[in-house]
Amino acid sequence: AEAVRDLESDDVVDLVEDLDEEQQWQVLDALEAGDRVAVEKALAYPEESAGRLMQVEVVRAPSHWTVGEAIDYLRASDDLPEHFYHVVLVDPRMKPVGYVALGRLLGAPRKDPLTELVEESFRTFRFDQDEEDVAYAFNQYHLISAPVVDQDDRLVGVITIDDAMIVLDDEHDEDILRLAGVDAESSLTDKVIATTKRRFPWLAVNLVTAIFASLVISMFEDTIATLVALAVLMPIVASMGGNAGTQSLTVAVRSIATKDLTGANVWRVIRREILVGLVNGTIFAVLMGLIGWVWFGQPMLGVVIALAMVINMVVAGLAGTGIPVVLEKMGIDPALASGAFVTTVTDVVGFFAFLGLAAMLLL
Repeated sequence: AEAVRDLESDDVVDLVEDLDEEQQWQVLDALEAGDRVAVEKALAYPEESAGRLMQVEVVRAPSHWTVGEAIDYLRASDDLPEHFYHVVLVDPRMKPVGYVALGRLLGAPRKDPLTELVEESFRTFRFDQDEEDVAYAFNQYHLISAPVVDQDDRLVGVITIDDAMIVLDDEHDEDILRLAGVDAESSLTDKVIATTKRRFPWLAVNLVTAIFASLVISMFEDTIATLVALAVLMPIVASMGGNAGTQSLTVAVRSIATKDLTGANVWRVIRREILVGLVNGTIFAVLMGLIGWVWFGQPMLGVVIALAMVINMVVAGLAGTGIPVVLEKMGIDPALASGAFVTTVTDVVGFFAFLGLAAMLLL
C-alpha cells in the first residue's frame, strides 16, 4: 500500500477500483490527506467515464500570463506531475480557454503572451463523458492531452494519451472477442462452468441458424438425389460467401467502433462492398465454373455454380455491411451479434441460389 504514494492519481484510481473494499481502505489510508480526497472524488465519478480516466494533477496558468511568468512558475513549483505535455490556460473562473505545448513554451520569447501560443487542437471533455468516446477523440484528433471539466465547465483534471490508448486497446480486444461470439471478460483462467455459460447463448443461436440453412437444403432433396455433384459443390458456394461476408463484417464493425462509419457515408460504403463482392464473385465464378465443367464434364453445372457464387458474394457484401449498421441502430452490439446473422444469410442465399438454379437449368 505504501508504494501507491509515488503513483499519479489516475493510476491510483485504476488500481483501487479493482480491489475489494478492505484493500481499498488500506490503499487510501496510505495516501496523504489531499491525495486521498482527490482519489475518493475520482471514484465517485461514473465508471468508465472521463472522470475515472483523468488525473487531477494539472499544470495550469492564468490566461493573461506571459511566457516568462509561466516558465518562472514552473521552475519554482516543487509539485509538478512527473509527466505532462501541456500547460492549461484558465480564466478567473477556472474555465480552460486553451493549452500550450511544453516544447513551444520553452522555445518562445519570454515577453510573448501565452494566448499567442495556444494550439488549435485544444478541446475539453466533461467528467461524465464515456471513456470510449474520449479515447476515440484522442485517436481521431491526434491529441496528446486534454482537460476535463465539471458541470460548470471548470477545470478538474486532465487526460493523457497513455491512458486514452489503454482504453482504445481494450475496446479493440473486446471487439475481436465479440466477433467470435465470446464475452469480453473471458480469459484463460476462467472456470469451465463460467466459460460455458458465457459461450452457450451464441452457440445456441448458431445452432438455430444452421438448422434454418439445413431446411433450405431439404427443399431440394430430389434435386440433390438426381445430381450428386451438387452435394459436392454446395459447400464451396456457402464457404466463399461466408468468407466474403466476414471480410465485409470485420471492416464494418471496426469502422462503427471508430466512428468512421456513420449515417452520412453508410450508403457509399454499402455500395462499395457490393461492388467488391461483384468483382471478386465474377473472378472466382469464372474460375470455379471452369473447374466444375472439367471436374464433372457438364458445362451447365459450371454455369450454375458460377452464377450462384456471384449472387452469394454480392449478398455477402451487402449483409456484411448492412447487418452491423442495422444492429447498431437498434442498440445491439454489432460486434457481438452480427456474425451469426451474416453467416445465416450467406448460407441460406448460397444454398438457395445454387440448388434453385440447378433445379431450373439442369433438370
